[in-house]
Amino acid sequence: MKRTAFLFPGQGSQAVGMGKDLYEELDYIREIFDMAEEVTRMKLSKLCFEGPMSELTLTVNLQPTVTLVNLAYLAVLEKAGRRPDVSAGHSLGEFSALCAAGAVSAEDTMRLVFKRGELMHRESTKHEGAMTALVGLSIEDVTQLTAAMSSEGVVSVANHNTEKQIVITGSPEPVGKVAAMAAEKGARAIRLKVSGAWHSKLIQGAEEEFKVFLDTISFHQPVTPVIHNVTAGTCSDPLEIKTLMARQLCSPVKWYDSVKNLIQQQVTDFVEVGPGKVLSGLIKKILPADYPAKIHNVNSLKMLEAYIEDLA
Repeated sequence: MKRTAFLFPGQGSQAVGMGKDLYEELDYIREIFDMAEEVTRMKLSKLCFEGPMSELTLTVNLQPTVTLVNLAYLAVLEKAGRRPDVSAGHSLGEFSALCAAGAVSAEDTMRLVFKRGELMHRESTKHEGAMTALVGLSIEDVTQLTAAMSSEGVVSVANHNTEKQIVITGSPEPVGKVAAMAAEKGARAIRLKVSGAWHSKLIQGAEEEFKVFLDTISFHQPVTPVIHNVTAGTCSDPLEIKTLMARQLCSPVKWYDSVKNLIQQQVTDFVEVGPGKVLSGLIKKILPADYPAKIHNVNSLKMLEAYIEDLA
């Protein structure tokens, strides 16, 4: 039996022009854009379609725009009668996954990511941060390196993306030192273009305030399960989900373990819903060579139609 996972991207998937083909073609997508612009009081369509990329990459703009495009593609899939058996999202994408599962409304999803973007942006202006991807070392190796450097300042694991692709986060100096130590051990170190040290203690000032804001939003029991970044497991209690989403700000994203969980659940169709192909690339690296799976990208009207046709 086929089991389908909807996967929602976050930071790093943004592109100028994202969602434009849907917006031009479908009336109900324009309504979703109007709703999101009303909630955020931002001209999100202009940011999505015209950029520039430097503006789009600022977390205060990126979080609502990427989420809006995720929700637009989700709406088309739902209109075609496509629902996931399980959902997951990478960092910011987890909010779209909760929406796909019926745990949060589209309006409230936009409220949440807009607030999250504002708070994270505020903290990043107070504390200079850096993030670097390390390729080639295990999670145990990287955790040892960050622990050895912790006396020098804030540095920790932000994302465990594939078995040996791990992103570190924190203050620029200790992050740079861990990257150099990792390179000595044979890893490739790639500095990421980000505006803050996401998933680190440096943005802890946002967590309590975000927790208070989460309490103003109605959460429901998910209709279909969501794999959470913090635990790589599922949760059905709305109050506990709120706690997880507050913790997610400063906790590592356990993406590798989340995908392992999807494999255990015998998911056969992995559908990346939203801009870019970042998650599809990670899935390909994680799936065992003999695992019977299809990976679909739903990041344009053309790809969306191809996916729906493929199912038919």
